[in-house]
Amino acid sequence: MGNAKLKINRMGNKPEDVMEPFRTVVNIRESVQKLDYGTFSLWMGSCFTENIGSRLRDLKFPAEVNPFGVLYNPVSIKNSLEFLIRERRFTESDLHHGNGLWYSFYHHSSFSHADRDTCLKNINEGISRASGVLRKAGFLFITFGTARVYILKETPEIVSNCHKLPHGRFSNVLLDVNEIVDLYTSLINDLKGFNSGLRIVFTISPVRHWKDGATGNQVSKSTLMLAVSELVEAFGNVTYFPAYEIIMDDLRDYRFYEPDMLHINSQGTGYIWEKFAGCYISPGSEPVLREVGRIRQGLEHRPFNPLSPDYRDFLENLLERMKTIEQSYPMIDFSAEREAVVTGLKNFRRG
Repeated sequence: MGNAKLKINRMGNKPEDVMEPFRTVVNIRESVQKLDYGTFSLWMGSCFTENIGSRLRDLKFPAEVNPFGVLYNPVSIKNSLEFLIRERRFTESDLHHGNGLWYSFYHHSSFSHADRDTCLKNINEGISRASGVLRKAGFLFITFGTARVYILKETPEIVSNCHKLPHGRFSNVLLDVNEIVDLYTSLINDLKGFNSGLRIVFTISPVRHWKDGATGNQVSKSTLMLAVSELVEAFGNVTYFPAYEIIMDDLRDYRFYEPDMLHINSQGTGYIWEKFAGCYISPGSEPVLREVGRIRQGLEHRPFNPLSPDYRDFLENLLERMKTIEQSYPMIDFSAEREAVVTGLKNFRRG
C-alpha cells in the first residue's frame, strides 16, 4: 500500500488507510549560482522554455529567449547555438520561398515574412543580439522537446521547422542516446571556449508529442532523459532542472493542462515558475522582482473611467515607480511601458 498509514476510525475501531502525504513532491536542490538583475541568460528550445524564459524577461531580467523561435529537437538547438558562437550571418541563399512567404529551415515560422529583406533582417538581428548575450551570459537554459528529427529529403538536412510543407518531402528519425551525447559533448566544449563562465541547465519539456503516439512519446522523452543524465555526469558546469518530473510526478493532474490535454496551462506553468525561482533567483533580487511584478499588474489595469482624476494619479504614480526602479537598477528598462503610460496621460490633456 506504499506509504499508507493504518489508523483507527474516530467513529469506531474499524481501521482505514490514510495516504500521507497526498502528493509526491519533487525536491529540487537549490542552485549555488543564482540569477539576479545583473546576470544575463539565454533560453533555447521548446515552447516550454518560451513560457518560463519569457516570464523572466517580463520581470525585466536580462534574458534572451529563443532567438531562432521555438525549437524542439537536440540537433536543431545545437545548430542554432553553433550559429551564435560563430555569429553566422544568413544570406539570400539560406532562404526558401513558399506559400507566399520567405523562410529559413533553421528558424521557426514566426520569422517567415512576405518580404525577403525583412525576413533576413529579423534573422540576422536576432543572431547578433543573442550572440552578444551568449558571450556574457551566466546561464544557458536548454529545453528538449523530442528526440525525433525531420530530414529534408532533397538536401538532406535536419530542419528546425517544416513550415507546413508536404510531409512527403521529409523523413523522420529517432535519435539515439549516444548521438545526442556526442553532439553535445562537442558543443559544450565549444561553449566553454566561447564563454568560460557559462552554466548550462537542461530541462525536458513535459509537453507530450502526441503525434508520435503514447509509446513513441515515452521512448522519445526517455532517450532525452538518458542523454541529459550522461551530460550532467560528464560536465561540472552542466545541471538539470526537473520540469518534466514536476508535472508528471508532483502535479499529476489534467487540471494543469490546456483543453488539448497536451500543453501546460498558466496554473501549471506558474507552479513550475515558483519552483524555478526558488532554485535559481537570488534572494536579493526578490524585492525588485515583486515591485516589477506589481508595476506590470498596474500596467494591465483597465479603469472603469479612464479620464477620472484617480486614474490620472494612478498613472503618474506608475511613472514615478518605474523611474525609481531604473535609477537603482540601470539595466532595467521601462521605456516601452513608459511610452504607454505617457500616451494614457495625454488623454487627460486632450480631454
